[in-house]
Amino acid sequence: MICLAVTYIIQPGHEAEALDLFHKMTGHTHKEPGNLMYLVHRSPDDPRRFFLYEQYKDQDALEAHRSADYFTQFITNGLWKITESRTAETYEPI
Repeated sequence: MICLAVTYIIQPGHEAEALDLFHKMTGHTHKEPGNLMYLVHRSPDDPRRFFLYEQYKDQDALEAHRSADYFTQFITNGLWKITESRTAETYEPI
């Protein structure tokens, strides 16, 4: 299994757009055969801060996720264009 922890800070004024993109991405990601978990969280103290916790069966499943057409549409060409900062970390269970 491979896990990702990703924190996004969205540019001011784009919070509603980010929510829409995260909702669309979640629906598609949950259908992936190699996806075990995909949870999006929003900070109650900072509405521009989002935290994603993702689990995939293995590296191939993660790569399939990243190469999906909807990833390009909603993340690469959507979310990343309205992101102020992004921090991503990868973990493996012990």
